[in-house]
Amino acid sequence: MILVTGGTGTIGSSTVKALQAKGARVRVGSRSPDKLKGQGVEAVLFDWEKSETFGPALQGVEKVFLLTPVSDKQTQYTQALVDAAKKAGVKHIVKLSVVGVDAEPGIYLGRLHRSSEKAIKDSGIAWTMLRPTFFMENFINYYGADPKKDSTVYAAHGQGKASWVDGRDVGEVAAAVLTGKGHEGKAYELTGPEALDSVEVLTILGEVFGHKYTYVPIPEEAAKKAMTDMHMPASIVDGMAELAALIRNGWSAGLATGVKDVLGRPPRSFKDYAKDYAAGKI
Repeated sequence: MILVTGGTGTIGSSTVKALQAKGARVRVGSRSPDKLKGQGVEAVLFDWEKSETFGPALQGVEKVFLLTPVSDKQTQYTQALVDAAKKAGVKHIVKLSVVGVDAEPGIYLGRLHRSSEKAIKDSGIAWTMLRPTFFMENFINYYGADPKKDSTVYAAHGQGKASWVDGRDVGEVAAAVLTGKGHEGKAYELTGPEALDSVEVLTILGEVFGHKYTYVPIPEEAAKKAMTDMHMPASIVDGMAELAALIRNGWSAGLATGVKDVLGRPPRSFKDYAKDYAAGKI
C-alpha cells in the first residue's frame, strides 16, 4: 500500500494516475476524502494541521509519497509525518523536493526542503528525493495563459530561461521509484529537455492553442505587492520572489538527466505538453 499526500494537486494527481496505471494499491490522504469517491483510490482523512490523522492514514502503508504544502511549517509537518511513519513501520519515503536544494545558503523555500530532507534521512527509513525544476503547468494554472482565449502573462521572470518540466513526468518518475527497486538513497533532479524563456513558451502555446499570448515582464516589487494584496504570508511572498529571481537570472536553465535515468526515455518537451493539453489528454 502506498500513501500519497497532496494527491489532488498537479504532481500528486499525476503520481496517483501513474501508480494506478501500474496496478499499485494507492491510498490518498486528503482533508476532504469524500471528494475523491469514485476515482478508483482509497481516500482517507489526512490533515497537516492535525497530526492525529497521520497514524490512521499510515496503517498498513509500506511506502509514502511525501508532498507537503508551501508553508513556513514544512519542516514541522515533515518531522511529524516521519515520526508517525516510523511507528507505522513504513519502509520507504519518496519526497517531492526541489532542484538546487543543496545550494548554500540557498533560497528560503530551498532551505525548508533541505531541512525536511534531513529529517527524513535522519529517520532511518529508506528514502528517495525527487528534485524537479519549475512545472510547465504553471503557465496555465498560475501565470494566466488561458488555453481558450488570447491573454497576457505578467511575471517577474525578465528574459530568463528555465528548464520547465512536465508534471506528468514527475508523477511517472515518482510511481516508478515507489514501485521499483534500487532507488533508495538516491536523489533525482528532474527537468525538461530544453531551457526556454517566457516568450518562447508562450509562442509554443500560441501556435498549439491558436491564440495570441503576450508576455509582460514586471518588476519584482510589483509582483510582491500583488502577492501581498492576496494576503499571502510575508515569508512566502519573499520565497516566491526568490523563485522568480532564479528564472530571471538564468539559474534554473540547467538540464538534468533524472527523468531519463528513471524512466529510460527523454522528458516531454513543452510542445508535447501543449499538444496533449489541446487534445484533452491532460
